[in-house]
Amino acid sequence: MLSLRGDQNEPAYLKLNPNGVVPTLVHEGKPIVESSLILYYLDEIFPDPPLMPKHPRGRFQVRMYNKLIDEYLHNSCTILTFATAFRPNFLKVPREVWLAEINKAPLKRRAEYKRSVIEHGLDSEFVADALAQHQKLLSWMADSLELGPYLAGENFSNADCAVIPYILRLELLRLEALWANQPAIAHWWARMRIRPSVKAAIFDRMSDKDWAPFKNLEPDPWPKVEELLQARA
Repeated sequence: MLSLRGDQNEPAYLKLNPNGVVPTLVHEGKPIVESSLILYYLDEIFPDPPLMPKHPRGRFQVRMYNKLIDEYLHNSCTILTFATAFRPNFLKVPREVWLAEINKAPLKRRAEYKRSVIEHGLDSEFVADALAQHQKLLSWMADSLELGPYLAGENFSNADCAVIPYILRLELLRLEALWANQPAIAHWWARMRIRPSVKAAIFDRMSDKDWAPFKNLEPDPWPKVEELLQARA
């Protein structure tokens, strides 16, 4: 298991996943990469219970959520996380040390995001757009949950699987106020948190080191985030 403290850029892992990102699924000796593609792959090889809706509209919804995540939200999540929870540890070491570490990443644009937010925190030029992408996700969720109990209809699906980690990350960053006026999202999240699969896949697997960066966020990011949101309104 990777610690994600630089080992994702080691040659052995890059051989499996040339982008140096997680997750990577190895099935029958072959690597399967990209989170959304892994979800589709798992649904095809383990189809019971199905995680893709039968109706084309629901399947479209799943793919739209994954497209948003792949193209915009994942990088936005990285930006907010490095600007807040991860930033203090980087600033404890000389700039040339942490810069050399993040520059090992094959995806140079992501290295640029990280450099900016480590240096400038929530004042980075990338933060406002990162917040906007999360607001877009929450808006989509609110619309979806008006039509059914899950993000792609009446049943738990790969849309829910894809979104859960990003709502958890917002909660860990003390940004749950972003959906304070969306009770349907709060209710959905309360149900997702207690699902046995979510408990087993996330909460039971996170170590003390995983939780540590989020336990004592200083300063609390919400006042600055609220300021940025008001400036965009």
